[in-house]
Formats: sequence, structure tokens, C-alpha cells
Amino acid sequence: MQKAYVVIPNWNGADRIRACLDSLRDQIAQNQIVVVDNGSEDESVEIIEKEYPEAILIRHVRNKGFAGGVNAGIRYAIEKDAKYVALLNNDAVAGKGWLKSLVDFLDGNPKAGIATSKICDDKKTHLDSTGDFYTIWGLPYPRGRSEEFTDKYDQDTWVFGASGGASLYRCKILEQIGLFDEDFFAYYEDVDISFRAQLAGWKVAYVSSAIVYHEIGASSSLIKGFTTYQTLKNLPLLLWKNVPWRLMPKVWPRLVLAYCGLVASALSRGQFGPVLKALAVGTILWPKKLVQRYKIQRNRKVSLDYINSMITHDLPPNARKLRNLRKKWWRLQGKHE
Repeated sequence: MQKAYVVIPNWNGADRIRACLDSLRDQIAQNQIVVVDNGSEDESVEIIEKEYPEAILIRHVRNKGFAGGVNAGIRYAIEKDAKYVALLNNDAVAGKGWLKSLVDFLDGNPKAGIATSKICDDKKTHLDSTGDFYTIWGLPYPRGRSEEFTDKYDQDTWVFGASGGASLYRCKILEQIGLFDEDFFAYYEDVDISFRAQLAGWKVAYVSSAIVYHEIGASSSLIKGFTTYQTLKNLPLLLWKNVPWRLMPKVWPRLVLAYCGLVASALSRGQFGPVLKALAVGTILWPKKLVQRYKIQRNRKVSLDYINSMITHDLPPNARKLRNLRKKWWRLQGKHE
């Protein structure tokens, strides 16, 4: 039995899958590679079958998104009695000690259910993520994104959430809280599962020595309007499922303001289709999310004070328009930053 399985979701990744799988072959820690192909139309499957026979290949006839893709691999790992399952994007290359660093941390910290990585861009010059955070505005953000790749984040620490692009999960917690929400398809499904883990009493850690190099936006850029649609659909779902009622008065009004700004920005770019689709699908899913919310909140193991302490009480660093709007409002109120 392998201690750790590594699941790679793949969709038309023939030009990048080799580098990803080669980096897993070179890992210090033993692992079983599981590739879940989401209905690729390129040569991805042929490459995997011919050049990486040690990899387990699970094939979908259609694209089930990040969530649907990794869930198939996670279920396989759980059936094989794996202790841990790692996720790695097909456009990412893991450092040689990546998996060992994550496994060692979870082995030594039984309260930690998830461990995430230092994710850098593929040029090795700037950061992509050093842990995900959820703000009082209902807007998640990856810490350190676009900052220079320095030693600033070289200390292990607890964080709110883990990037699904390069993290390690205890199979035990996934069996407890459930797998990734496939209604999200992609975007914020990793924040959602981290939020659920936090509510259930598990901690999420950032492990600085677990380094991954990621080609940012390689998959999402292939579909026009994809980011707009998924963002507008998923942000409200993330809130309705996870934010406790007593914190809702703080988060919900701010998210409404931010959401209106996102919609206005998308419409100004002519993205009427993605906006309308997001509003329609999100509305249809809302009752289902309220049912899921009941179960999540009923099983909450931590205090509201703890969740409040884990939420960032500010805007995301890159929310420049909202920061400018807030600054103008404060000036009208005679306040200063």
C-alpha cells in the first residue's frame, strides 16, 4: 500500500503533462501517480499510456472540471486505503522534495488535515500562492500572488486554506467532510473544502519547503469567459455553504457590493453571456447549497471566535477598485486609513 497518492487532473495538457509527471517520478517520497483525464481531445492519453505506464489512468468522456476530475482520483486512493492524497495541476512541476515535505508535516502534526505548498510561477521569479485566505468581503485570495520569489514566506504557518493546485490531504478528513463540490467545477472549490475542514476542527498548514512551479492560467485561458462565469457563480455558493449565520451580517453586505462591481466590470467587457449564465446557474443551485449548509453548520466543531480569527478582516491585496472606493467613502465620513 502506498502512503501517498498524487492525483493530476488533465484536460488537453499534452504540451505540459510530461514535465509534471517527470517531476513526480523524481520525488524523494514514494507515491502512486493517478491521472484523471477529463475528455482530452489532444494526445494526452497516448502520452500517458506509452511513456508513463506506472501511472493509473482514469478516463472521463467529458470534462468534469477540476472538482469532478480530482474526485475520481481521490475515490480511487481511498479505495486503496491510502493515508494521504496529494493534488497537483498538470501545468505544475514539483520540486524534488515537495511531497516528502508535505507528508512529513502531516505525519508530525495530527491536528493538521491539509498541507499546502509554496507555489511559484514557471519562470521561478514570482509567487503564485503561499496559502489561501478568506476575507470579510467574501472574497478569497492567494497570499503572496505576483510578489517576487524571495525568502519572505519561508516559515511554516497555519493558513485559512490550501490551493488545490498543489496540496496534500488526509484521506480521513475527506471521508469525514466529503470531497470537492462538483457544482463549483473550477475556482474556489479548494477554498470551499478548506473552509469545511476548518469548521470541522481541522487545521490547514503552509509548508514553505514544499515548492512547486506553476504555469499560471494555462488551462483557464483556453475557454473564453470561463473565469468570469466560474467566479460569479461560485463566490455566492462559497458564502452560503460555509459562513456561519452570526458572521453573515459582516460578510454578506460587503460581498454584495463587491459582486456588483465584478458584474459591472464583466458587462463593461461585453461578457453578457457568462454573467447571465452565472446568475442563472447560481440561482438554481442556491436551494441545494442551503441543504448542504445545514449539514456543514450542524457538524461545526469550532467556535465562531475561531472562524472570525481565521478570516482576514480586510480586502484582498489586489482589490484596487474596491480599496479606492472604500478610501473615498472614508474621506466622506472624515476617517483615515
